[in-house]
Amino acid sequence: MKTYDYLIVGAGLFGAVFAQEAKKAGKKCLVIDKRNHIAGNIYTKEMEGIQVHVYGAHIFHTSNKEVWDYINQFTAFNRYTNSPVANYKGEIYNMPFNMNTFNKLWGVVTPQEAQAKIQQQKQEYSVENPRNLEEQAINLVGPDVYTKLVKGYTEKQWGKRATDLPAFIIKRLPVRFTYDNNYFDDNYQGIPLGGYTKMVENMLKGTKVKLNENFLEKREEYKEAADRIVYTGMIDEYFDYCFGELEYRSLRFETELLEQENYQGNAVVNYTEYEVPYTRIIEHKHFEFGKQPKTVITREYPQTWTKGDEPYYPMNDEKNAALYGKYQELAQKEGNVIFGGRLGQYKYYDMDDTIEAALQCVQEVL
Repeated sequence: MKTYDYLIVGAGLFGAVFAQEAKKAGKKCLVIDKRNHIAGNIYTKEMEGIQVHVYGAHIFHTSNKEVWDYINQFTAFNRYTNSPVANYKGEIYNMPFNMNTFNKLWGVVTPQEAQAKIQQQKQEYSVENPRNLEEQAINLVGPDVYTKLVKGYTEKQWGKRATDLPAFIIKRLPVRFTYDNNYFDDNYQGIPLGGYTKMVENMLKGTKVKLNENFLEKREEYKEAADRIVYTGMIDEYFDYCFGELEYRSLRFETELLEQENYQGNAVVNYTEYEVPYTRIIEHKHFEFGKQPKTVITREYPQTWTKGDEPYYPMNDEKNAALYGKYQELAQKEGNVIFGGRLGQYKYYDMDDTIEAALQCVQEVL
């Protein structure tokens, strides 16, 4: 008899949801993580009374009521609304692209004027079937918005020229002809009171957790400990990169405690010119309407991923999709291993997507 029904590799959101549901179904689980903390990339750490998003800004948002009701079992959310602003050479623009943006750019006041301006630019520059991100962006908002607010930021984020990136990436940017600065259209949005780490702690209550444990270094030992394994690490690393490395983007963070109450007046400010090396500055206290006498900021620098770095974003282009397909075939032959999450499924997941995928996975296997 093995000690556990499930060994869950990774104490992030996917692993925590699976552990919670498996425990409710009467299964005995062990959760391990190679880091020294739970909660994966949504980990928050308190500094001077401020919940710091250690691995970058995470704003929970969803239109899936089932997911919203599910996560509210483990935390209460505040009323934070994501309204980032963009700084381009000292000029400030509202994000997403909306009437405030268009008014600042062109002096237009009505939606009809803005639409006419964009239509005029699209007629001159757009293409019928966008082949890359640059063409897609110009089709959506014209060259003025693209040049000031999209091009430099996106090329920094992905480490590639916009003409070499797939068109679908830019479809994540909403464009609105209203004076609404809410970045997301979702019905539900907020930040967990007390931080994400506390939320994940509540999800893992009653489940044994071991930190600083690298599954791949003790693979055979851990395989003997459980009937089945839920693996949320990198799928290519699991198979020793036998077909080659999948591409990821990594991030580097510089966090500072400042002896002032308010640094930038907003939780997220994007820096959209290519010459500024970071993509954004996060001021964490504004996620929770903080009144602390000090503030904490984080500059976020995208960088090329190399083996040993933390992988943040999968590069979901055709080449990597084909390579992932080969690993997926191997994964299907690993009878007692379930691959899940952003790295296990090589997929860009928002938090609500992760929860939905984990709940679906649990339903299928239990």
